[in-house]
Amino acid sequence: MIYHGNRIKLKEGISQEQIEQALEIIHEQGRTIPAVKSYFVGREYGGAFEWNAFFVLEDLEAYEEYLNHPAHTASERFALPLLEKFEAYDITDDPDPGFGAEVARLQRRHYAADPELVRLVSALPSHTGSSALPDLAPEV
Repeated sequence: MIYHGNRIKLKEGISQEQIEQALEIIHEQGRTIPAVKSYFVGREYGGAFEWNAFFVLEDLEAYEEYLNHPAHTASERFALPLLEKFEAYDITDDPDPGFGAEVARLQRRHYAADPELVRLVSALPSHTGSSALPDLAPEV
């Protein structure tokens, strides 16, 4: 099982309407992507971020389906320009020591297929974690 987490801090000056739209589009991922077993979106307290979203995925095949689903790419397109800080991370019970490398490969493939996404991610003031823009030179 994979718990894919996203930590979000919005830019100053984002309107309440934009916040509500961003949260709705994140919820839409959980409701419409078949690979998502369950999800949670909520406010973060006590940390450097404002919002968190967790998506529960069965395995790496489901992770790839999640990454490439139109609801996920629509969320990226809408939300990334609103963010000051973004961190993605993955928690798994998969004992395979190659798990992290496989996640990195899936992320590289996701970025390599979408130059506009690379532009949006590159424009973020802060982006860390498992979905941080990897070097696209390695084999995808």
